Amino acid sequence: MKTSINIGLAVAILAGAGAVAYGVLKPEISDSVSVRLAPEDTSLVAMGKKIYEENCASCHGVRLEGEPDWQQRRPDGLLPAPPHDVSGHTWHHPDEVLFSLTKYGPAQIVGQGYQSAMPGYQDILDDRQIIAVLSYIKSRWPREIRARHDQMNEAAQNRN
Repeated sequence: MKTSINIGLAVAILAGAGAVAYGVLKPEISDSVSVRLAPEDTSLVAMGKKIYEENCASCHGVRLEGEPDWQQRRPDGLLPAPPHDVSGHTWHHPDEVLFSLTKYGPAQIVGQGYQSAMPGYQDILDDRQIIAVLSYIKSRWPREIRARHDQMNEAAQNRN
């Protein structure tokens, strides 16, 4: 009983954090792309894996492990690339936020002079390729993390 209460509380807290992040980071997306990750779509995930290896793994790691000390600013003031596995915060954000951060880059999404080493990929990858990469990343998360992420997406959709 206590475990289920703790899990429920954790899901509520994470959903709340995702809601706050969604409200703060949700940019206006000019095109009408339906952003829904599909980690169960094996062909999309395979495409995403290849694109990830070519465009993302050099910073975020072949195993999605991120750079060492990713929460500590480097001497240049920038944060290292975070992990995309369960040890990072990627799964704490709804699909639309992940898509926007990837497409436009954190600096453009956060604004107010925020600087990031991560570029936006809007001129490099098309929307389907971005969704494929993010679907690949999500496919690597354990089932319970994917379920929590799905709950955050549902909560984000209900706010729209």
